[in-house]
Amino acid sequence: MQIQTGIITISDRASKGLYDDLGGPALKTAAQGHGWTVLAESLVPDEKREIQRAVREQIAKGCQLILTTGGTGVALRDVTPEALREIAARELPGFGEIMRMESMKFTKNAILSRNLAIVVDKSLVLCLPGKPSGAVECLGFVIGAIPHCIEVLQEVPTSC
Repeated sequence: MQIQTGIITISDRASKGLYDDLGGPALKTAAQGHGWTVLAESLVPDEKREIQRAVREQIAKGCQLILTTGGTGVALRDVTPEALREIAARELPGFGEIMRMESMKFTKNAILSRNLAIVVDKSLVLCLPGKPSGAVECLGFVIGAIPHCIEVLQEVPTSC
């Protein structure tokens, strides 16, 4: 299935140019590897309003799936889940549960992750870790559910 995708990196330091964004490019490569079209890319600081603005802009550009990387940890500046819950029509808890459960097989610190998935308008937004390998791994754990979720949100007739 062709999925119109947006990618948002959330990082104070990368947005200030203090280090290179590696998470966004890693997710772009993964998305393209699944045959998805990346329509938009953004790099924003850990600020609720900036995160929300970036999501809304990407939806306006036609993104059906938005992958965020960063801001899902326990640091005081990690506000991605809070920012996105404020604009969500609904949360899909199974995505975060699976990401944490599968990640626990690799690192005991996965229990600290606040990965989640939400619906904004007719788009699926996945909040992935800031570490590039973790973001790509977590996407891989839930990849099977994404096409059907997008079809349902886009009101494409399905078999269920």
